[in-house]
Amino acid sequence: MAVSAGVDVVVLMVAAIFALGVSAQLLAARLRVPSIIFYILAGLIIGPVSGVVLPMLGSALGMDLPARLFSLETFGPNAMETIVELAVAIIVFEGAFHLKIQRLREAPRATLRLITLGAAIALIGTAIATKLAFPISWGLAFTIGALLVATGPTVIAPILAVVPVRDRVAAVLETEGIVNDVTAAITAVVVFDVVVIEGAAAFGIVNEFATRLGEGVLIGALVAAALFYLLRYVDLSAGDAPRNARLLVLAGAIGSFAVANFLESEAGVAAAATAGILLGNMEVPYKDEIATFKGDVTLLVLSFVFITLAGILEVGALTAVGIPGLAVVIAVALFIRPLLVFVSTIGDRFTLPERAFMSFVGPRGIIPASVATLFAIRLQAEGMGTEADILIGTVFLVILATAAVEGGLARHVAKFLDVIPMRVIIVGGGRVGRALAERLEDRGENVVIVDEDESQIEIVRNSGYTGIMGDGTDMDVLRDAGAENAKTIVAATSDDDVNLLVSQLADAEFDVENIIARVNRPENVEPFEDLGVRTISASMATAWAIDNQIERPAIAHWMTDVSRIGDVQEVELTNDSLVGQSIQEIGPQLPDACLIALVSRDGETIVPNADYTFERGDKVTLLGERDSVRDGMDFCQG
Repeated sequence: MAVSAGVDVVVLMVAAIFALGVSAQLLAARLRVPSIIFYILAGLIIGPVSGVVLPMLGSALGMDLPARLFSLETFGPNAMETIVELAVAIIVFEGAFHLKIQRLREAPRATLRLITLGAAIALIGTAIATKLAFPISWGLAFTIGALLVATGPTVIAPILAVVPVRDRVAAVLETEGIVNDVTAAITAVVVFDVVVIEGAAAFGIVNEFATRLGEGVLIGALVAAALFYLLRYVDLSAGDAPRNARLLVLAGAIGSFAVANFLESEAGVAAAATAGILLGNMEVPYKDEIATFKGDVTLLVLSFVFITLAGILEVGALTAVGIPGLAVVIAVALFIRPLLVFVSTIGDRFTLPERAFMSFVGPRGIIPASVATLFAIRLQAEGMGTEADILIGTVFLVILATAAVEGGLARHVAKFLDVIPMRVIIVGGGRVGRALAERLEDRGENVVIVDEDESQIEIVRNSGYTGIMGDGTDMDVLRDAGAENAKTIVAATSDDDVNLLVSQLADAEFDVENIIARVNRPENVEPFEDLGVRTISASMATAWAIDNQIERPAIAHWMTDVSRIGDVQEVELTNDSLVGQSIQEIGPQLPDACLIALVSRDGETIVPNADYTFERGDKVTLLGERDSVRDGMDFCQG
């Protein structure tokens, strides 16, 4: 009977944790803040906070209440270790599955430096800070340093979900999180096993690291190849193929992790990440269904693990590190993180505000939390209780501080630094919408395509664009697409009624600066113009294009050729150092092969002469070679 009661309590607690996780996710979505904040808060409430409140409440009421609602003994250390490892397998695989190789081209040099030089700076800097703060061995200091290298997709993805920064910034942060999760976990395990537990010489670390990483990558590649073959060439049953594909991939994620971990401790992280990256970049059937399913599973698993890890935390572990622990937090967040970001992005195309934002966003997540918990259990078993408290207390203090502060303030910091680019929303994901998106994204715009046709959205997403499935005439759909932060909305469907309604919503509800509508029937142009919407008539646009090919063939070809070396762009003059200068003075400062063709002021557009003097806010049209024009745009914007 006692066993049954115990099992019932565990089942009840698991159900409660899942309910808390879902509630935290809904609350985070409502408030537009990262969900990890509420996960940690829920875990602290059912764990250490209840451990303080319940005894006091029981004493006041004269009742025999439990010592706390949730602790490590609820599941037992072995069960907790198993739960955490399976969760890590799913979380790491899912994060890697969404990492597209083409996104790495956004900032390849910065990404490479961040996961190598930046990781080394984080490792060494954190180890030194920890050693100076506590009287511990260098081995334990480097173990803590290795753990705190990992930012991780579990904490970066929720932040980027509510802070839509430019693609190059998101790509670097996402890649850093996924890669550093793998390398940090392996490094921490190797340092801990080789130096802290075995007391062996440090030179053995390199060999152990290479062995674990190599085995993990090999097994992950084999699993990805097997899944690719099964998904592409084996009949998964016509009626249940999508479901079977989802389950097959989930089994592959867990299997790759388990097999690699069985061979070498923590090699499973590398295996799951490798399998996820490879499979996510292969052309496999039911890819969207797999991604959606795994995303839902990961949200449940992530909420469960974060809540339980925060729940088993002992208040004594945090209070034991005290002021020295806070000193480590300050060193990690305010000195080491900015240093590694600014060093890693030297000479790249990131702006100073973007580099400052990346310096601010470096929260630690599930990998350091889970691995530190397992290390603490082993240290306790070895009779090293003090070291265990310092390890778990320092790691969790950094996690709590960075996740709560950086996650909670990320959107406000991004707005203050002005790193959230204004969006261009295209309603209509057909050929016209996709062709326009290609040209806009090529010049660095943040484009979102909205379409209610699932097949069109699949094409949009497979082409590498951000796609939102829904009715573009629905105000909530436009809001989800970012209409409140949009500088331009283009209604590009083949239905004039839809385009007119989209234009009305953009104007009345979101006060968008630029509204442009495609008009398919010439007789419908007048209603659009009465609304003040800039229209592009399909028939007139075709006539203009033909006329340009007849009268101005050279410039028409030069401007419309997708592989052109030339470009024409309009940019607002915001560089204060240019205000008051004339064309004659600014001309020599422009990049070679870049000319100022037109200037617009107060709705009037002219071809400026040499004496024309610029004012702030002038709209400048630049003409020239492609790269020179892009440099000229940066010059005009300061």
